[in-house]
Order: sequence, then C-alpha cells, then structure tokens
Amino acid sequence: MADGDWEAVRRIYGQGIASGNATFEALVPTKSEFLSSRIPELCLTATDGGAIIGWAAASPTSARGAYRGVVEHSIYVDPEQAGRGIGRILLSELINSARANGYWTIQSAIFPENTASRALHRKAGFREVGRRERIALMAHGPWAGQWRDTILYELRL
Repeated sequence: MADGDWEAVRRIYGQGIASGNATFEALVPTKSEFLSSRIPELCLTATDGGAIIGWAAASPTSARGAYRGVVEHSIYVDPEQAGRGIGRILLSELINSARANGYWTIQSAIFPENTASRALHRKAGFREVGRRERIALMAHGPWAGQWRDTILYELRL
C-alpha cells in the first residue's frame, strides 16, 4: 500500500462501512489514523489496470510482547469487483507476507451475515474458534441500533 493509494483505500473502506456487514466503524478514519494502527509490511492493495480494486491490512492484536506474532486483519474489495477472486489473492498475499515477517497467527472477527468473507477464510485454511454474542451495538447502516455477533477466525502459520 503506497502513500498515493489512500483515496482508493478510503473509498473502498467507505463502501464496506455502508454495507453494514464489514465493520463496526461508522466512519472511515483519517489516513494518519488508519496507517498508525496498521503494520506497514501487512498493508497490501490489489490493482487492475492501475486502479486499486481491493486492499488488505493487519494490526497487532495486543501491545504485550507475548502476542507480538498475532495480528488481526481486514480485507476489503470494491463491490463492483466481487466474485473475481480478488479477496482470495489479497488473503493469500497477506498470509505469505505475515509468514515471511515472522507472525504466527492471523485472526479476524467476521459478522455471521458476511457469508462471502466467512467462506473465503475457510477456503484459506482459517478455522472458526468462537462466536462473540452481542459483542457491540451497531451505530450505523442497515443494522443501526442492533446488537451484533462476530465469529472469530484464526490461522496458525
């Protein structure tokens, strides 16, 4: 993910937020907020003809030293590009980069309704390790005002 990629990353992130099934975030963070919480070597983009059509990024799950090899990731694909395998490519590259950089676990919390993401993660070897019921109250989109569950997926590298 290069410095000049932000506008496309922001747009695709905003599309995910609007869907109501990608994140609890109600607003796209600023570029500096986004980048300051992400691991640079685990920030990737997918392009087609020079246009960014998806991105993946990971953050540390904890500041504790014992968890230094555990990251939580996100993958977002432009909805107009859905079904082309972009998410699979991004996830594969993220896994390879995490492994090459010494990380040992990748995890993600996915809404139960996000069946495409859940299937993608299972195909990539992630396993479902638990369900967090009514973990947070949705503040935006079609689920606004409703308590939401998330399903935790992880992959040991």
